[in-house]
Amino acid sequence: MTTFEPDLTAPGSVQRAPATMLRQVGMRVTGPRLAVLRALSEQPHTDADTVAHAVRERIGSVSTQAVYDVLRALTAAGLVRRIEPAGSRSRYETRVGDNHHHLVCRDCGAVADVDCAIGAAPCLIPFDDGGFLVDEAEVTYWGRCARCCSDVPPDQLSALVQPTAHTPSTTESR
Repeated sequence: MTTFEPDLTAPGSVQRAPATMLRQVGMRVTGPRLAVLRALSEQPHTDADTVAHAVRERIGSVSTQAVYDVLRALTAAGLVRRIEPAGSRSRYETRVGDNHHHLVCRDCGAVADVDCAIGAAPCLIPFDDGGFLVDEAEVTYWGRCARCCSDVPPDQLSALVQPTAHTPSTTESR
């Protein structure tokens, strides 16, 4: 079996070799763990089945359950982040520890990272914290990606934007 040491260069990723990352959190270095980290570094925001397919292409036979187990262990160790956009399968990424958020396309489901406008966590403070000590806010922006908007005539793009609390609708602005 060939081992690899790719550089995880996504913004916010810890830029260390996967074997080093595993050792630093006290995990054994195994082929499936290395293959999962590599698959996620090459294609972030991937669901477990897609990761399993990529892992099989790299190392041969591996069960889907083994990939789920690896993803769960890497997430618990803080090397991988699990995101759960509404109406979508859980997805995984190696960009951890930097308080970034996500953009999700309503049409095709594409997911993209977006840096936090505030920077430090939590970037949103609830009006009433109910006695909780808030340490994180998970923000998901929803819209349509450039590829999905490219088929829409320019004069109809504004009709795709749904009014929000911060964007008055045409009836409110009269």
